[in-house]
Amino acid sequence: MKIVLLGSIPKGDDKRNGWHDWKVDYTEVIRKVIPNAAFVHGDSISDSEGSEMVVGHDLYQIQEADVCVVDARKKIGAGTAQEIVFAKSIKKPVVVVIPKGSHHRKNKVVFHGHTVDDWIHPFLDVSSDFVADSIQEAADWIAEFQKSNHPVKDLSVFQEAIATYVQSRDKI
Repeated sequence: MKIVLLGSIPKGDDKRNGWHDWKVDYTEVIRKVIPNAAFVHGDSISDSEGSEMVVGHDLYQIQEADVCVVDARKKIGAGTAQEIVFAKSIKKPVVVVIPKGSHHRKNKVVFHGHTVDDWIHPFLDVSSDFVADSIQEAADWIAEFQKSNHPVKDLSVFQEAIATYVQSRDKI
């Protein structure tokens, strides 16, 4: 099983001082559940190669992977968001790790007087095949996914969201 790890990577050598490489944590936890997992990530090419090379590299890794795992424990960037959309365009399963109480997953958020107990960023919620609270939960889902015929979301989730909105917009 080939797993691509998607998430924020420091931009520039100076930003790596004191940076904890989150990919190490993911690799260790997932390998305990899926010992034969192979991992790839966007940190294996330098931005000094040029934008087209970096984008081509990262999207190729997604194309060749069996599963995409996104580290959203902290705020994700534009590249990670675009990678998720690309993964959906080629019907790759996407697991996003978003702990409760983090940037993209809030507890008891009030919108226009209504409380949402477990708010997950809508774009991450809709485009993910599974939202995990932890790396362990993501690993367990991947192991179960290997054994099942779990449906994988594709770009149609966005058209379905538009249709849902259009059908109910007069009720809002």
